[in-house]
Amino acid sequence: MPTILSLTPDELLSTTRAVRKHLDLHRPVERALLEECLALAQQAPSGSNRQGWHFVVVTDPATKAGLAELYRQGMEVYRTLPIAAANLEFDDPGRTALQQRIAGSAEHLAAHLHEVPVHVVPCIEGRLEGGPTVMVASAYGSIVPAIWSFMLAARARGLGTCWTTLHLFHEEAAAKLLGIPFAEVTQVALVPVAHTTRTTFKPAPREPLERMVHWERW
Repeated sequence: MPTILSLTPDELLSTTRAVRKHLDLHRPVERALLEECLALAQQAPSGSNRQGWHFVVVTDPATKAGLAELYRQGMEVYRTLPIAAANLEFDDPGRTALQQRIAGSAEHLAAHLHEVPVHVVPCIEGRLEGGPTVMVASAYGSIVPAIWSFMLAARARGLGTCWTTLHLFHEEAAAKLLGIPFAEVTQVALVPVAHTTRTTFKPAPREPLERMVHWERW
């Protein structure tokens, strides 16, 4: 039986981090453990209770290598974008330094992604390009809670995860590699999953609450 970490709900929510450098690349992840996390993910809500989610779980080394190569190609594009962590600058030198550490962590994951024991690719039925906002929001709202539930369940069991999307620069190629019907199903993320080399994680520094909360009006 897996060991469930002794975390309060608040601790679980505030310490489920994007784990990149502390993934154990050598310890396999038991299928039963993944199935427990996926069963909990199924309990997440979905629009009209359609339950149109799918999770492609990849452990085959050759397939992981193919996904990792697509991811690294996506990283080459990402590095040039103004939203890239390394390209963001802030008035606060500490925040800028933090962004640089995050960028280094992302580069580490890209270099070692093929070594991570499990890749999980969450998908939602339907294509979302060009759809009205309400339909796109409903579709993502029907898969994102399930992904987050999976990641929380993984954290509670001593597993590390990270929400990544860079392979989606080449989503159709990834669909071909994974046998996903591209015209009918949208990939939403690629979540590396592994046991962690440490179990203690802290809440991340965040902007003041008043910067993001708008009472009554914007």
